Amino acid sequence: MNMNRILLTATLCFSAIQLFFAQSEAKAPTEKTATENLFIVTLDGFRWQEVFGGADSALLFNREYIHDSTYYVQKFWAGSPSSRRQTLLPFFWTTIARQGQIYGNRHLENKVNVSNGMWFSYPGYNEIFTGNPDDKNIYSNDKIPNPNTNVLEFLNRQKGFEGKIAAFSSWDVFPWILNEKRSGILVNSAIEDIEGVSSPTARLLNQLQHQQPMLWEEGVRLDFLTWAIMREYVASNHPRVVYVGLDETDDDAHEGRYDLYLSVAHQADSWLSELWQFIENDPQYRGKTTLFITCDHGRGDKVKKQWRDHGAKVEDSSEIWFAVLGPDSKPTGEVRQPGQYYQKQFAQTFAHLLGQHFICEHEVGQAIESVLNR
Repeated sequence: MNMNRILLTATLCFSAIQLFFAQSEAKAPTEKTATENLFIVTLDGFRWQEVFGGADSALLFNREYIHDSTYYVQKFWAGSPSSRRQTLLPFFWTTIARQGQIYGNRHLENKVNVSNGMWFSYPGYNEIFTGNPDDKNIYSNDKIPNPNTNVLEFLNRQKGFEGKIAAFSSWDVFPWILNEKRSGILVNSAIEDIEGVSSPTARLLNQLQHQQPMLWEEGVRLDFLTWAIMREYVASNHPRVVYVGLDETDDDAHEGRYDLYLSVAHQADSWLSELWQFIENDPQYRGKTTLFITCDHGRGDKVKKQWRDHGAKVEDSSEIWFAVLGPDSKPTGEVRQPGQYYQKQFAQTFAHLLGQHFICEHEVGQAIESVLNR
């Protein structure tokens, strides 16, 4: 190896080392934010079509997908898309629509897409939390440790956030997606016992989750248990950043159960309402907390009879949405202006909301400025 190549190699190595350690010395955005705490919630594979239009008539009135059409029509049907969406997701279309922002209504040319080419779960969650659509390394749902630094582990290294990051998921792949061993953040997944809480409620939840029926496959916890465990942990420990990954919307859709798909989405909306009430009544969180809600991927179109599926071969399943509610986001409600946003922008948006700038070994998508009152 000649001297020029040696110098070039040394320079590249030094630059890589500098970039790696820069994450612990990242400079914050120039504008201070009011957000001191962040809750991120995902509804796996929940379509933008239901977010903005409520129950879909082509599916709701189809006996192939609804086991008791009379009950579900009475529960979720209304005469207009605006009425149907509020019936299905009342917290979205009352509180968030008045006090926050909702993106992704493609009927208004307001578009949100994944950037990765896979259009399923692990690649989507990787993109959400790393800002890096990495098709080279993340191309399956296998339990492979994620090589990409994620924004939660980055935040865990920042002053004031150490040990105050927690993630809760129904799907047991998240310890690998968030690389729990490397990142050092708490990831409570599938049927893992709750840590850091010794209350009678926590002990009961641990017992119940080991007794739950396996409705789909091993490694998936019922969402109500995931949510209850998160709430018990938050009430006891008051972490600054919390992620909750709900799974049943995707599982029920794959099973072709549109009735259950609607029901669990409606239930999740109710939980979000309760969470926001808790946030607004808790001294640590009140007025200082942002709630960010989204999904990992979309689904196929009803006309093509692909709503049950997603992936690179299923057209439209790259189409997603997101909503945000908090002190740093103008209350614009449903965003009606044409625009294009990407999932890879979420990680940096999370960081900027907390007054940080996410820097790591890979390129990160730019923050969404309209979320940040800019």
